Amino acid sequence: MTRITILGAGVMGLCIASELAARGMPSRLIDPAGKPGAQACSWRAGGMLAPYCEAESAEPAVLRLGLDAADWWQAQGAEVTRRGTLVLAPSRDRAELDRFARLTQAHRAVNGDEIAALEPDLAGRFPRGLHFATEAHLDPRAALLTLRDRLRAQGVAIETEGTPTGLVVDARGLAARDQLADLRGVRGEMLVIRCPEVALTRTIRLLHPRIPLYLVPRGDGIYMIGATMLETGGKYRVTARSAVEMLSAAYALHPGFAEAEILELGADARPAFPDNLPRLRRRGGTLYANGLYRHGYLLAPAVARMAADYLLEGRKPEFMDEDHP
Repeated sequence: MTRITILGAGVMGLCIASELAARGMPSRLIDPAGKPGAQACSWRAGGMLAPYCEAESAEPAVLRLGLDAADWWQAQGAEVTRRGTLVLAPSRDRAELDRFARLTQAHRAVNGDEIAALEPDLAGRFPRGLHFATEAHLDPRAALLTLRDRLRAQGVAIETEGTPTGLVVDARGLAARDQLADLRGVRGEMLVIRCPEVALTRTIRLLHPRIPLYLVPRGDGIYMIGATMLETGGKYRVTARSAVEMLSAAYALHPGFAEAEILELGADARPAFPDNLPRLRRRGGTLYANGLYRHGYLLAPAVARMAADYLLEGRKPEFMDEDHP
């Protein structure tokens, strides 16, 4: 059986290797870092498995392909928290909440008392919201390490160097711009805080016309906060403006976050094609799998299945480009 070589051990590469392994296909993983880590933008992701919320601004395919992402991750052994998403807006931005409701589905409107029942620490702070009960989240770093460990147990280790053999799957993310001229970087900035004084148990989205905030609990009083989507391909540090805006939004969600300890500030560039949808692109003996944009953990399982279907069964997948320049 011809072994497949996968370049890149970020979320895309690990998901493809896992899908191939589940079907009995051996593969090699090559990543200069030798492990999942900060070299990949998936290390700094939010880990939201929120297809219905993403439909507010994404193409319909994102919802359709992301519906079973939580099940896929759980089947791989990742710890998936299924407590839904709570979408809120300050009183002055109620129009944003109405707009979000019109553009999405699978939610129910909740009043102040129902918000307090879902998240007691938010009691009295918001009169209205939307609860997407079926959505989930995970810890991205723990999930990547889980995939790595499962693959290692199946005989698939991450090599730091080596000559690719057999069919090659290029899953290097933005580094593949040396081969994919239409790939661009969309910068995202995040911060991780510790605030045991505020206890939230599910993903919270705080709507704002200019800088929407999402907050994802990591447990033990630790939260990941993200917001920015900047059209620039470079890898920069978090700007002072973005840090202030994210912290201000967190304070608007709950004043207790004013006393939070900042554990990490990070920025990276997400790989995206012009339509912000992923691509599988065949060029000679290489299959390029890329363009997850802001939907890495939500769409990587579906793209991995498509790649496996194509490599093992010859089925042409959705979002397939043949011999694209």
